[in-house]
Amino acid sequence: MLNLIRNEWMKLWAKKGTWIMTVLLIACVIGLMALTKWINNQNTTEHTDWKANTQEQLQYTKEAIELDLPEMEREQNEETVKILEYRLANDIPPLAEDGRESLIINPVGIGSLVVLLTVIVAAGIVASEFSQGTIKMLLTRPVKRWKIMTSKYVTVLLFGVLLMFIGFAVTVICAYILFPAGAGQELKLDGNAVVPVSVWGHGLYMLVLAFVNVIITATFAFMIGSVFRSNGMAIGLSLFIFFTGNMVVLLLSQYEIVKYLLFTHMDLTMYESGSVFVDGITMPFSLAVLTVYLVIFLLISYTVFTKRDITA
Repeated sequence: MLNLIRNEWMKLWAKKGTWIMTVLLIACVIGLMALTKWINNQNTTEHTDWKANTQEQLQYTKEAIELDLPEMEREQNEETVKILEYRLANDIPPLAEDGRESLIINPVGIGSLVVLLTVIVAAGIVASEFSQGTIKMLLTRPVKRWKIMTSKYVTVLLFGVLLMFIGFAVTVICAYILFPAGAGQELKLDGNAVVPVSVWGHGLYMLVLAFVNVIITATFAFMIGSVFRSNGMAIGLSLFIFFTGNMVVLLLSQYEIVKYLLFTHMDLTMYESGSVFVDGITMPFSLAVLTVYLVIFLLISYTVFTKRDITA
């Protein structure tokens, strides 16, 4: 199995397109960081009193709690109140928005870029065998078909992992070059206690949450490419669910069925950003739903590939 994975990995990096996608990722991350720096320079103003801003946010959040809100939103607001009160009582300012720590602790954008690039690889890693006419030679080798599929799928996941860490590394390098060190501390509620958040730990945690979206979307593209043997269809459908998922969730947010849709749970970073739009869902529930979809996608992929007529 390890030899199969190594061969698939070498075959992937032998393609010019793989190197182009990697360079494109690096260029996009550098461009986003440079754009962020430019925007910060354009918006340079006198620093406002963080205590006044925090007090204003605290008052606004307390007023929101008095409204008739869904239970989940009410709990999020109550947590925010505890953190803001703790910040004021202990004189702990928030992280500076123009500091490098703010970019490291929440490396936004990397996950979306990696999804787009990994989908291209996942869609074509099986479908290209048919389009290039190498499928017959591949399937006549004395290797079980499920092992061939596993080696290709693992290669896709490894490619996604590599891109995530490349994107994060470039983000950190740009943050240190372009942005100054900032003051302040990020806080979170752990049980009933407010505790500080590690910049590096939280940044890597956000990468892990974002990578779940990469896994699900890439597996869907892998399934479509394996079943229909079409790169274009796999890429098109995968990007369609990636870009329209949030819209579908918002349209169906009043219905119970939305809790069981794939789109609702793909972006697990919502639990850290406080942007959960569907009441009654939790991180464990989202992971359970995503696991079910993942198993279904893989079962379809493996079943079709292992039973497909070799002369097809």
